[in-house]
Amino acid sequence: MKYIDHIADPSRPCAIAAHRGAWHQAPENSLAAIENAIAGGYDIVEVDIRQSADGVLFILHDDTLERMAGVDRIPEEMTIAEIASLRLRMADGGPDQPFTTETVPTLEQVLETVRGRIFVDLDIKHLELMSTVAAKVKEMGMEDQVDLKARADTPEALAWLARQSGIDGIPFMGQAFFRADSADQTAETVLSIKPFMCEAKFDRLETLADQHQRLREAGISLWVNSLDPVSCCGLTDSAALADPDAIWGRMMASGISVIQTDQPAALKAYIEARQR
Repeated sequence: MKYIDHIADPSRPCAIAAHRGAWHQAPENSLAAIENAIAGGYDIVEVDIRQSADGVLFILHDDTLERMAGVDRIPEEMTIAEIASLRLRMADGGPDQPFTTETVPTLEQVLETVRGRIFVDLDIKHLELMSTVAAKVKEMGMEDQVDLKARADTPEALAWLARQSGIDGIPFMGQAFFRADSADQTAETVLSIKPFMCEAKFDRLETLADQHQRLREAGISLWVNSLDPVSCCGLTDSAALADPDAIWGRMMASGISVIQTDQPAALKAYIEARQR
């Protein structure tokens, strides 16, 4: 099934996006974490994309390699051979985590790993690489399995998107912040380009819920993060582990149909329990 068709399917339960892979038993953003996400039966895996000094797209979140590889260097200033020679620390890294045999994968390796197995949210850390990433996706014939994303809630953001070449034909997710005093205008801006999905932030969950129906009628599904560092209004993974009804349950009741989480196993168990 195509990514767009899967997200648009009204009969599916809430989709689970595994943030940087399922990384509790593998280094984040590693091929092993992606394999864990596939084995876990999650819908989407999110990965972070950068480009090496010699022009190779690779997967890493941070601006340096310190947390995940114990090397205080900027990866964009290194060749892909130098980057790939480093071993990654377990889980979310840091000095207390042991080193593993996993290494930083290239985008090409990731796309080959996921082919036909799981959908992929491509988080491009430097957006000027969007056309380069799109070209690699098309070269590998993976247009139906990934998304590209960027801000899509202001005229300036739409003007920037219009200048990007080669991104047509790849599912696009617009990012938007819904505030009570401007939510209607924000929705209109998003609706003007009709992305298949909207990664939403909000001042109150009710503000977003009020826009759900008009976005859904236009074929736009809502993606929300419950990640502790970037969640809105205290709707965090940590809080969800203590009271999933109050966090994930409220999200689903408000029309959220994709949740990105660092606790994909717990979210999956909660969704399955609701279906019984």
